[in-house]
Amino acid sequence: MAWVLVVSVLDRGLRIGIDGYAAAEPKLLFTTGMMAARLVIAALTSLVAGAGIGWVAPSSSRVAWVLGALLLVAFLPEHVELWHAFPVWYHLTFLVPLVPLIVLGSRLSRSGPRSDSKAQGATQPTAGQSPLPGR
Repeated sequence: MAWVLVVSVLDRGLRIGIDGYAAAEPKLLFTTGMMAARLVIAALTSLVAGAGIGWVAPSSSRVAWVLGALLLVAFLPEHVELWHAFPVWYHLTFLVPLVPLIVLGSRLSRSGPRSDSKAQGATQPTAGQSPLPGR
């Protein structure tokens, strides 16, 4: 869901920001720059989707791999159907990094500052106070 939502929003940005994109999209008559922009938003979207999975399931890297595999399986038929409409480099640039980008996004979302559960509730001694209880 996150992947579809984010890519839809970013695609709207391409329609607004790139002259001729809105007219080229229905016919899939993209320039090389338009294709590159589509690949960039797909990569960003994959990172965001991975980050979402990392946030939802922070203790499991397997979930990101599964999501990536599911998205790859979902996109393969679409790319096979559109194989003639785009150059091979476009399909490969989309499909090959799809799973790794989702896994990377998941890892990046989990690599931020984490609170240590052992340290929660513990207080730091103030100046002149001993860190040991009763002292």
